[in-house]
Amino acid sequence: MTHKSGFVNIIGHPNVGKSTLMNALVGEKLSIITSKAQTTRHRILGIVNDEQYQVIFSDTPGIIERPAYKMHELMNSFIQTALVDADLLMVVIDVTEKTDYTQTVEKIRSSKVPVFVLLNKSDLSTQELMVEHIRQWEAWLPQAEVVPISATLGFNIDGLLERIVDRLPVSPAYYPKDELTDRSMRFFVSEIIREKILIHYQQEIPYSVEVAVDSYEESAKLIKIRALIFVARESQKAILIGKQGLAIKKVGIQAREDIEQFTGKKIFLELSVKVVKDWRDNETVLKRFGYE
Repeated sequence: MTHKSGFVNIIGHPNVGKSTLMNALVGEKLSIITSKAQTTRHRILGIVNDEQYQVIFSDTPGIIERPAYKMHELMNSFIQTALVDADLLMVVIDVTEKTDYTQTVEKIRSSKVPVFVLLNKSDLSTQELMVEHIRQWEAWLPQAEVVPISATLGFNIDGLLERIVDRLPVSPAYYPKDELTDRSMRFFVSEIIREKILIHYQQEIPYSVEVAVDSYEESAKLIKIRALIFVARESQKAILIGKQGLAIKKVGIQAREDIEQFTGKKIFLELSVKVVKDWRDNETVLKRFGYE
């Protein structure tokens, strides 16, 4: 019996549904999802295992055409790496938005691996527009397989996994068959907290925040977690905490509930806010946060 295994890297502009797609394919919520752009900041692996194959999906940050901070440059470097170390490349397109794909198409053309162009949110488009999208992408990338999908509704997702496996090389598994991701529990805890901040705060706050788990103590029934929320300015700290600490309390309650669901254990969660001036341009601090 032959066994297939390979790395399937998901790229695309911000907010096109890359994280929703990977979560749907893996069957678990590994990447946080909000309506805000630049929700995903790191490259996150999600592994699908079967007796005959192992598919290693890689969710990447959205392509930032004009980086404003050193952090954005490092996020773009994750995407550049994803273009060269894939066995198969999946490009996610939001069919409801008009976007200039010139640079994206040029990057993909230089790739020597199979390419799937996934026309996401097809349920929100007309049949006529979908035909136009398909023809356009087939003209831009004749070597690519163009597939309409809806990551939210699960349309074409099962069939997509079969097509992916067909394109993978014959290879033994790269990871143990009981592994779901390469990320630690600490990483997912910090991402869950950051997701709640993205949901509850507006304007610059969500983009000025990074979360790090300072301590993680696990016993049979309880996990005690202390997390630090980093902001770039004192004024952001005040907004994040809110009047009488009510804003940060709401974040903590909702994050704790999600972490309990994720871990299956009771959670004691303590949140603190710390100011690290202009951390998004500080290479030492960015390295600590995993932007390498």
